[in-house]
Amino acid sequence: MNVNFRFSFFTTVCCWLLGLLFLTSTVSCSQDQKEQIKDALPGGVTKAGGAQPKLDSVYIVKYMSTEPKFKDQIEWAKKFYRARDFRLGWFRNHELVPQAETMLGVINKAADEGLDPKEYKTKDFNKLFASLKDAQSDSTKRNALEKEIDVALSGTYFNYASDFYRGTVDPRSVKSIDWNVKRNKIKLHKALMTILKERESTYGYYDFEPLHPEYDRLKQALADYRILQRNGGWPVLPAGTRLVPGASSPVVATLRTRLLGASASAPATPAATETPVQPVANKPGQPSTATAVTPKYDAELVVAVKAFQQENGLKADGIVAGETLRLLNVPVSQRIDQIILNMERWRWIPKKFEPNYLLVNIPDYTLHVMEDNKEAFNMRVIVGKALNATPVFSDKMEFVVLAPYWNVPFSIIDKELRPKLAADPQGTLDRLDMEVVKGWGAKATPIDPSTVDWANLTNKTWKYTLRRRPGPKNDLGDVKFIFPNSNDIYLHDTPHDELFSQNKRGFSHGCVRVAEPIKLAEYLLRDKPGWDRTAILDTISGRREKYITLPEKLPVYLVYFTTWVDESGKLHFRDDIYGHDKALAKEYFNN
Repeated sequence: MNVNFRFSFFTTVCCWLLGLLFLTSTVSCSQDQKEQIKDALPGGVTKAGGAQPKLDSVYIVKYMSTEPKFKDQIEWAKKFYRARDFRLGWFRNHELVPQAETMLGVINKAADEGLDPKEYKTKDFNKLFASLKDAQSDSTKRNALEKEIDVALSGTYFNYASDFYRGTVDPRSVKSIDWNVKRNKIKLHKALMTILKERESTYGYYDFEPLHPEYDRLKQALADYRILQRNGGWPVLPAGTRLVPGASSPVVATLRTRLLGASASAPATPAATETPVQPVANKPGQPSTATAVTPKYDAELVVAVKAFQQENGLKADGIVAGETLRLLNVPVSQRIDQIILNMERWRWIPKKFEPNYLLVNIPDYTLHVMEDNKEAFNMRVIVGKALNATPVFSDKMEFVVLAPYWNVPFSIIDKELRPKLAADPQGTLDRLDMEVVKGWGAKATPIDPSTVDWANLTNKTWKYTLRRRPGPKNDLGDVKFIFPNSNDIYLHDTPHDELFSQNKRGFSHGCVRVAEPIKLAEYLLRDKPGWDRTAILDTISGRREKYITLPEKLPVYLVYFTTWVDESGKLHFRDDIYGHDKALAKEYFNN
């Protein structure tokens, strides 16, 4: 056999084997394709070949503009797709990612967040997924559906996440809602990238988690109260009820059910009173008298009433009457709405607090001093009366002022002091320990009060400062804490310590009076050399105003929460002292 023949034969055999291998491979691929079923996510969409389609800004804007609920989310969508060079976000190799199913499941449970699931079901995804499944053999149609589904999923996410993370109501755009706390600056397009595992984050976006544990605790309370509502709520105590510990009354049984639940059983005698009762008519076999058992307001129930009073900001005296009775009879539906409204406020809060800050919850009349994200201590405060409401805002504290002057607002001069000053300028100022000065700070110099035309004075013509000197009569007390702001609001001491014993402490003209000013000053100046407690008290006793700059500016939050769950799991409610709940409810529930 010559060489040429051997080479020809070898070539023929190789070609034959290659052809057989190709044929076998082709048949195998065809069988595999037939067996690819339901290996995708929603709708049973199957894997497919070909390049993944891409989007462009024109398509995104045009598609989302046709849906009213997507219009406000266009900018988020553009940022999201631009960051990924307009690649699809919810598909990998023509297959839906698992997060699509997760998101749609979360939206189905939006009611758990106090949100309405119907608000986020803009598109019928079951129908879209079914159409995509049927279009697998037509790459043009398939690609068009993938683009539509991708943008629809993104629009749906931004629509839901905007409400969930930023709030359904924009407090700054509604005049009746007083809330100027710095905004939650969450970037929703980056949150979506985190969900799709394209970036890392310290926040729980992966699991659609809330940003604050306080929100999460309210969410659990909402679930508990909805169960109570489904079971008929709680009983109403009769108007005019008055119970003191140890008393016996038929109302006690209702009170026990209200606070301890329908399954709570009354204690056995002798905690009840037996009273002979004459029957209406004697019948054969019936005794002439009967014994009615009147339940007694016992120690166990007194403890429950006192706990209720504490959790509602009342004096815990165990007496059921007046305010306690009123709050016991608030319907469960009203409490549910109150919880939802306060969950909404937590969506407005910045996504993360600084490690150290001060927080005043106005309806609770309490200042919380937070250090390393834990409460160092708290104290009672006095806030503005309804007509002089303390505004809700945030800023940064910069100064502690010892032995401060009190600069009298012109509104007080105009409404309260004008007649007295017009009649006897110097005598009135001497009695009030006040002076009129021109200029500011160390350069301020006193002027003769008789040179002021008090009777015809207006805000425009008032060019001086009326101030009360440091000392026991000073309305600011011994210490003032300044966080410069346009509202001219600050924290300060007060000579009227007796007011802190009241449960409802709305007495000021808007500023916040603190119960323990020296303790707060000592804490804020703890890292300031030369300013220990002794130095602070010595400066105050000298009655010479002293500004001390804090080593670092400290964030201050004046907020408005009428319900919360503390770390021990107790749910608290407070009255809507300024009507802010009412204003928010009008926007939230009527949207």
